Amino acid sequence: MLNNVPNVVHTSAEPMPATAGHVPLLTAVEGPVLLPDDIGYGEECRTFNLSRALTPAVVVGATHTDDVAAAVRHAGRLGMPVAVRNQGHQVVLPTAEDALLITTNRLQEISVDPGRRTVRVGAGVTWAQVLTETDKTGLAPIVGSAPHVGVIGYTLGGGLSPLLGRKLGYAADHVRWMEVVTADGAVREVTPERLPDLFWALLGGKGNFGVVTRMEFDVFPFPRFYGGGLWFRGEEMLPVLEAWRALVPELGEDTMTSFSVQRLPDVAALPQPLRGAFVLHVRLGHLGDSTTGARIAAPLRAAATPVFDTLTERPFGEIGEIHRDPVHAMPLVETGFALREFSAGTLGRLMELTGPGSGCSMKNVEVRALGGALDREPARPNSVSSRGVPYMTFAVGSGSPAQLRTMAEFARAYAGGLTPWRAPHHVINFLSPDEALSEAEVRDVYGAERYARLAALKRVYDPANMFRFNHNIKPAA
Repeated sequence: MLNNVPNVVHTSAEPMPATAGHVPLLTAVEGPVLLPDDIGYGEECRTFNLSRALTPAVVVGATHTDDVAAAVRHAGRLGMPVAVRNQGHQVVLPTAEDALLITTNRLQEISVDPGRRTVRVGAGVTWAQVLTETDKTGLAPIVGSAPHVGVIGYTLGGGLSPLLGRKLGYAADHVRWMEVVTADGAVREVTPERLPDLFWALLGGKGNFGVVTRMEFDVFPFPRFYGGGLWFRGEEMLPVLEAWRALVPELGEDTMTSFSVQRLPDVAALPQPLRGAFVLHVRLGHLGDSTTGARIAAPLRAAATPVFDTLTERPFGEIGEIHRDPVHAMPLVETGFALREFSAGTLGRLMELTGPGSGCSMKNVEVRALGGALDREPARPNSVSSRGVPYMTFAVGSGSPAQLRTMAEFARAYAGGLTPWRAPHHVINFLSPDEALSEAEVRDVYGAERYARLAALKRVYDPANMFRFNHNIKPAA
């Protein structure tokens, strides 16, 4: 472990070993500094997708903002790129083998101000931790479908809630303040009034402009909701999805819905009707009472009889029950893109690709209905790229290496099969590691005008493209 390396003095004639170049980090940071052969290195670099191992040259486990700043300055002196691992499902591209990796899970500050209706968190805080605190006050954050993910990484990619999105927009739309370490190692406080261009770029730029170490955002008075899911036999997915397709345009902004075609494993952790089953999971989240919520769900129940039903009125802290996303790290294959419509033609092609007899190998293929406030520009402008996208789809699967190869083939076939209905922009958090890798592809995701502005700001704040282990925005020439 590098923390135990003694001080070593090298003459200019001596070749300097790799460890010696990082010795200054020992006195500059309080957290662990690890090299590939050190105990704890693998766990420090571990990500949610176990098929995407990180192998950086050195990793710094930051304990506070000063550690982050010191690590960035050290990387700058050595001309090293910097990768950042937050909590949750974050994608770090590619393996970061020549990089200095900063992990932020130790940055555990969290405070709730009920009077101002705000929360301030450090970069290591997850939404589950926030929910534990906000539930005591009756206030609700714009949390996503998986509460175990990190707050800051989720928000920098926009932050799509399965309950509050159509009512309030993206999580990024309600950020008030950020603390960020930029590529020059400076610690900056960023607000819509102070460094507004950097504020705009960070929220939607997903890690391209620095390391956000702390964030403050609004929370809202929604202590309860009606929601959960209806599972139907996979053989009955066509009539249910026809009912879902008719229901979506009638929904108010108080209601969000999605569905997932699932081929579930036969494991004891699942309820008996779902073990080893091929099912359609329709999700619903409604900011209202059970009477209204049940009326909204009635057309779905009329289309077929659910084999499992969890729709009920709940405290806001149970928002994770809408999607029931997996919480444990696993090897994954995934693909995601936006849809400009969910028409009869879209549904027909989806049935061919994922329905009964399709041979679909993916464990989970979902479509989310967006719209409402997700389409509106926020009062505090940001660079979120997916406004105006009515639907998005995401497919994910896990298994053995051989199964992952089969799933990767399906992912390509699925993306190709829905090409006639694809929209150019997309929710950045749902881009897979194999998508939007080229500059042209990233430009398409953001749109030419937004990308040009981001690239110009990248030239200002990160001219050497230090932060490039992501869906990278390159500095403008």
